[in-house]
Amino acid sequence: MKTNLIKKHSLIVSCQALADEPLHGSEIMAKMALAALQGGAQGIRANSAADIKAIKEVVDLPVIGIVKKEYNGYPVYITPTMAEVDEVAASGAEIIAIDATDRERPDDNCLASFVAAIRDKYPELLIMADISTYEEGVAAANMGVDIVSTTLCGYTEQTKDTKIPNFKLVRQLANTIEQPIICEGGIQSPKQFLKALKSGAYACVVGSAITRPQLITKKFTDVIPDASN
Repeated sequence: MKTNLIKKHSLIVSCQALADEPLHGSEIMAKMALAALQGGAQGIRANSAADIKAIKEVVDLPVIGIVKKEYNGYPVYITPTMAEVDEVAASGAEIIAIDATDRERPDDNCLASFVAAIRDKYPELLIMADISTYEEGVAAANMGVDIVSTTLCGYTEQTKDTKIPNFKLVRQLANTIEQPIICEGGIQSPKQFLKALKSGAYACVVGSAITRPQLITKKFTDVIPDASN
């Protein structure tokens, strides 16, 4: 990596809560990021300029910033256009993550042109490509992104039946491209986190297993019926 923003073999915690979730709110996400820092996290992934700004006020960690925005008729929603890129850039994030799948984009711009436009407008920002397949990862690397992440594996039509974390995809990309590979998506335990690192991941993003207590709680309540067996 061209900077030391993200340390090798580190944990990045995704501090995100949707509007219908109990922890939604920038102040709460900032506290979540502080808790992640105290637990040893070395990076944060956050959604929205408001959340990123609040997080940057309380933790001195590199932030991977995104803005989730749905455009009618288009599947791409992670920082899909330059409008969302502008929001992330203004928020103080050091890294911007974009959807780098081969799906149709709402601005009718090809991905290579989008990456080039971001690089030209915000040369100080590192660009992370959220991909779903090996081919997308290689293509994004060839476009000159700084980081490739497996974020969208399992969440596109092409990969909807793929088991995640996709350790095979991590290994394939790590053995092919020069850019650091981030394993993101589906990591539920320290054991899986370690396996991802041993598979070639430069670092890992973990979200729901750490920052969504309603899902963590459900893991316990789901086994209650087994107590009667």
